Amino acid sequence: MYKDMTIAKVQDFEGEQVRIKGWLYNKRSSGKIQFLQIRDGSGFIQGVMMKKHVSEEIFELCKTLSQESSIEVLGTLQKDDRSTLGFEIFVDEVKLIHLADEDYPISLKEHGTDFLMENRHLWMRTPKQNAILRIRDEINFTIREFFRNEGFILTEPPIITPASCEGTTDLFEIDYFGEKVYLSQTGQLYAEATAMAFNKVYTFGPTFRAEKSKTRKHMNEFWMVEPEMAFVDFEENMKVQENFVEYVVQKVIKTMKRELEVLERDTTALERVKAPFPRITYTDAIKMLQEAGYEIKWGDDFGAPHETYIADRYEKPVFITHFPASMKAFYMQPDPEDSNVILGSDLIAPEGYGEIIGGSERIHDKDLLLEKMEKEGLPTEVYQWYIDLRKYGSVPHSGFGLGLERTVSWVCGIDHIRQSIPFARTLNRVYP
Repeated sequence: MYKDMTIAKVQDFEGEQVRIKGWLYNKRSSGKIQFLQIRDGSGFIQGVMMKKHVSEEIFELCKTLSQESSIEVLGTLQKDDRSTLGFEIFVDEVKLIHLADEDYPISLKEHGTDFLMENRHLWMRTPKQNAILRIRDEINFTIREFFRNEGFILTEPPIITPASCEGTTDLFEIDYFGEKVYLSQTGQLYAEATAMAFNKVYTFGPTFRAEKSKTRKHMNEFWMVEPEMAFVDFEENMKVQENFVEYVVQKVIKTMKRELEVLERDTTALERVKAPFPRITYTDAIKMLQEAGYEIKWGDDFGAPHETYIADRYEKPVFITHFPASMKAFYMQPDPEDSNVILGSDLIAPEGYGEIIGGSERIHDKDLLLEKMEKEGLPTEVYQWYIDLRKYGSVPHSGFGLGLERTVSWVCGIDHIRQSIPFARTLNRVYP
């Protein structure tokens, strides 16, 4: 009696007769032996077929199998220290489910990135892309686990919004039954509303930015997790961020060893990601860059080279704090000791991966919020519900947003953010 098995659970079936349903990733032959590389969606394993052990019909069938043909494999699971998995299957029988066409586009050779992105629906079947998306799944789950453990409530913001949430023009406009509305660029303002109802909340969903950027760190559709906390100030907010990032990274190192090995990811830097993280003010960061020869002045935004230089000075993620108020969103609380800067921070990941978190204490005083909105020319009528939060039981509160894809890219050690999501949407890509 063969037992149904997934490759991810091989350690539970050593010496057993097993059945795997999956696809043929690759094969090679050595005369009277055929080696079948099988994937089932949970992992990859080698099947060894001896001609003398199977029928002539089955042996000849396997000679005709094309890459990505779907098959059912029956055999005995054996320990094999030469395998990266530690096991292989001694094949008794192979049943064909579907013979794939011979012109499978992603053959086992080098392909250009544009070609691979055109065939993303197939590219994700390969070991490295599969490992990246498995790590994404683990990070996704671990984020929810952390916030559940910390007493946060998940609340979903709308994707269609009547106005910009951050006062920018990088919005996707859509026609909503004759009314001009936008795809949301953040769930944060709505998280502030739900935080006043539940104290500690987070949103987790897709966000949209119409930036015409072609850098390896940008996409036009991406996922954000945005916690918001009542009665939490700027300093407490950064402590939550530290503990959160440490929890996620250390969990992935522990649970996704095989996938990190497939990616050949050196985890030395990741192992150092433990709270507390170093901090540097924006002003001191500008001085550091100027002393290093960068042409940058106070009030300028950081580019990728600036963030990388700052991050390289530290062994852990680093907070850059107290940015100029003129650079940041209208809702960020000014520093009471210097109203030119805000009680906010960006968390910069090591190894050149840039900003992964932006956060701040929010303005909780209604008059100050209205003043900021007037200065930026924001229409109070579409933000009236947001202003109401400062009229009825306003409290100091803080929050932050973490970009899922940037975090996945950093943890996996991959070059381009487009590989960190199943189907990327970038400036020139809406297919597949």
